Amino acid sequence: MGAAGIHSAEDARRLARRRLPWMVFDYIDGAAGSETGARRNRAALDAACLRPRVLRDVSARSLAMPLFDDMAGRPFGIAPMGMCNLAAPGADLMLARLAAREKVPLGVSTVASTPMERMIELAEGHAWFQLYFSGDGATTFKLVERARAAGYETLVLTVDVPEVGRRPRELRHGFKMPFRIGPRQFLDFALHPRWSLTTLAHGRPQMANFLAPGFTFERTESRARATWETFARLRDAWPGRLVIKGILDPEDALAARERGADAIEISNHGARQLEIAPASLTALQEVRAALGPDFPLFLDSGLRGGEDILTALTRGANFCFLGRVLLFAIAAGGEAGLQRLWSVLSEELSLAMAQTGICSPEQAQPIARG
Repeated sequence: MGAAGIHSAEDARRLARRRLPWMVFDYIDGAAGSETGARRNRAALDAACLRPRVLRDVSARSLAMPLFDDMAGRPFGIAPMGMCNLAAPGADLMLARLAAREKVPLGVSTVASTPMERMIELAEGHAWFQLYFSGDGATTFKLVERARAAGYETLVLTVDVPEVGRRPRELRHGFKMPFRIGPRQFLDFALHPRWSLTTLAHGRPQMANFLAPGFTFERTESRARATWETFARLRDAWPGRLVIKGILDPEDALAARERGADAIEISNHGARQLEIAPASLTALQEVRAALGPDFPLFLDSGLRGGEDILTALTRGANFCFLGRVLLFAIAAGGEAGLQRLWSVLSEELSLAMAQTGICSPEQAQPIARG
């Protein structure tokens, strides 16, 4: 069925579950602990309401949204995701081409499957580099210099992974990068021959930013040494826009603004880190109340559709980012599946705007309801 069968994000997930090896699907889909955090994200969005408004001329609607000093084609972009090519060979490149076509930011992960230089080139400049501070920081600051040389203007420092969270679904499958093939993994791959043969033909996904001499990465290496002093060093070293991602606490948000962050991305890492962390939507409203109406706030984690995006905008987000659902669309239908889901999300958002009486995402804030 592929791309033609995608009418919602849940369709993409269902199709991806059939096609991906169990180990890969659970790596993409899984969350920390018993996954109550993921359910909390969803429950917060499900509990939120948008009030329909009637007899307003909404015949001319635009999904474009101001973002820093530019205009994005949508009020949502592509979250940084590690090892995207696990979904399908070339998934990173599909996302980069989508960012270029739709003029939205592509988050390029530290542990992307394609080098950062190639990603910003394919995205035609619509790319932000996501950074982890790890170990003693030497490699981290070398990556910052690489990003600057490659032409990145926005850096996204992810701060919510002092240590990698425990995700039992990954642990049960023995998920490691690079893959270590034992009897269970061999059976898993054998039962999903389409994915396995395609991946074999293209070569196993690797952490491409660390293939160059002098760059090393260990997924489980501690990131616990990062402090506000680290952030200050980064702020001094980076002349472009600096976004801090992974904040859920108003005091931390105030500290980030005070220390020179250009924007904050409210995120609980898709509930993949601290299982009992608050829902991102809940934290968004608390942080917005603390920072006032003018400071740029972005949101990710738990978003699955156009109405979710509009809900986030009405609760104080200036922009949103989507992750897993895009990888599911690629796994389900390749690049056509990705474009199909993007069109579905756009249509869902446009229809929700019409139902609530607005013609642009910028008008969403005044219609917020509890």
